[in-house]
Amino acid sequence: MKCSIKKFSEMYETVYRDLYRYALCLMKNPQEAEDAVSEAVIAAYENIHKLKKEEAFKSWIFTILTNKCKKRLKKALKETPGREEELPEQATAPDYDLAIDVKKAFFVLSEEEQILVVFGGYCSQEIGEMMRLNPNTVRSKRSRALKKMECVLGSYGEDEKERRE
Repeated sequence: MKCSIKKFSEMYETVYRDLYRYALCLMKNPQEAEDAVSEAVIAAYENIHKLKKEEAFKSWIFTILTNKCKKRLKKALKETPGREEELPEQATAPDYDLAIDVKKAFFVLSEEEQILVVFGGYCSQEIGEMMRLNPNTVRSKRSRALKKMECVLGSYGEDEKERRE
C-alpha cells in the first residue's frame, strides 16, 4: 500500500493509545512499553508498503508490536543473569503450549471479534462509539467471542490431555 506520512499519522492516531496499553500489559514497565511501541511504529512505517489493505492496519501494527515486545522480553532475560529470580513465576516458566493455544483460539475469531477481545479495558460505551455499535451489541458480541475462544481452548485442552496419556 502506498502511504504518505500524513496518512500513516492518521492511521497511527487511531491506535496509539491502544498500542501503549497493550505493550504495558506485556512489558509491565512504562519505559519498556514506550520503547517497544516506538520500535513497532518505526518498523510499521518502514514496511507500510507491505500492508495490502488499510482496514488491516490495526491488526497488522499490533502483530508488529507483539513481536517487538517478545524480542525485548527474551533479550532482557538473556542479558540479565539471575534475573529469573526477580521475575514472577509466570515469566520464568512460561507455558508456551498454552500461549500457542490461546493464539490459535484468538485467530479463530473474526477481525471484529479480535478487536472486542483485545480492547477489554474499554467500557462497552467507548467501544460502541469507536466501532459505531450499540453498547449492548458490543457486550453480546464480546461475550460470544470469548465463548468461542473458550470452546476452542477446551478442545485444545482435550487434545493436550490425549497427547500426555
